[in-house]
Amino acid sequence: MAAGLSGAAMTSFVAKNPLLAAAARRRAGPPLAGRALAFSPLTARSAPRRRGLGTVTCFVPQDTQQPAASSPAPVPVPEAAAALDEEARAVAARRIAERKARKRSERRTYLVAAVMSSLGVTSMAVAAVYYRFSWQMEGGEVPVTEMLGTFALSVGAAVGMEFWARWAHRALWHASLWHMHESHHRPREGPFELNDVFAIINAAPAIALLYYGFFHRGFVPGLCFGAGLGITLFGMAYMFVHDGLVHRRFPVGPIANVPYFRRVAAAHKIHHMDKYEGVPYGLFMGPKELEEVGGVEDLEKELARIGRSL
Repeated sequence: MAAGLSGAAMTSFVAKNPLLAAAARRRAGPPLAGRALAFSPLTARSAPRRRGLGTVTCFVPQDTQQPAASSPAPVPVPEAAAALDEEARAVAARRIAERKARKRSERRTYLVAAVMSSLGVTSMAVAAVYYRFSWQMEGGEVPVTEMLGTFALSVGAAVGMEFWARWAHRALWHASLWHMHESHHRPREGPFELNDVFAIINAAPAIALLYYGFFHRGFVPGLCFGAGLGITLFGMAYMFVHDGLVHRRFPVGPIANVPYFRRVAAAHKIHHMDKYEGVPYGLFMGPKELEEVGGVEDLEKELARIGRSL
């Protein structure tokens, strides 16, 4: 019984051990010819290892020197700067010359318009005054009252236009009509500006009053004629002093030598500076407006500057 147990245990040990089981099968089975071994350590071969390709780095020195004939000679920095400065000066001089030529053309155009309008208005006003009074005195009777009323209202209308222009300048031109008057406070492009429309607007009532007073007799038509004449005289004076003397839109000749007109021009220049909230708004009474707001010192400085520029 012990021998049987020992044989069974041996058989179980052999079955559990793969090496002993394989040896037992070789002893018990057919010959090994033509059969592959289940476990053969000699048949396990490792795959041949490939050697990676080597990388070779070559350093080739580059010749940075070029032939002397192909390389341009370097320009010295001072000479290049001088050439650029000379070119910039030439461009600036050309622009200044073009600007001066344009200004001369604009002044010439406005001068022609101013002279033609002045001569036309003056000649018509003189002719209207002459024919109206000669027509009134045809019967040998001199209408003294009517003539005095005409001349008095001429002066009154001219003075009143200064106060009207002062009020309109402040309450209208710098308020609801600023979109038109703004062209007068910006650099002008061309001989005319949108602000010139106000001259035409003021001329309309003057023409209407002159027309009615010229073709009708009586005291009231005489007053209307005088009012239209005064508005016309103020408009002509305004054009020569404001457009000619102040803004140099055309030459004014001896008007520039009148001391009070120079003060008027200086006061209006200060108006364009917006230093005293736009004061003065009037033209011929501009110096007095500046005195009221304490701008006498600035007025004298601007007057001296204008004197040096004339």
